[in-house]
Amino acid sequence: MRHKEFWIALGLGALAGGIAALLYAPQSGAQTRKKIRRGLEDAGEALEDAGDYLKEQAELLGKEAHKLLERSKDQFDDVVDAASGAVKTVSKAAKTVQKLV
Repeated sequence: MRHKEFWIALGLGALAGGIAALLYAPQSGAQTRKKIRRGLEDAGEALEDAGDYLKEQAELLGKEAHKLLERSKDQFDDVVDAASGAVKTVSKAAKTVQKLV
């Protein structure tokens, strides 16, 4: 079965199951609609809370990444300075050896 056909069949099955559940529900339609509305409101609030939490976490992670990059940059600069000093020292030593030879 192709993916499109699968999703169509799944959607139709879910729709049929939902209709059957509403028809055989032990409570009135008004009560059912009220429960559905309340459930949707709760789900909306939960999604909003989750979105706020994810936004806060993204901001924290961004700040931490920025700090890490700054520290790495400083360390890289220190290594470059040390390497430049070592190259100068080796260059002087090479000139001294060349003079001796």
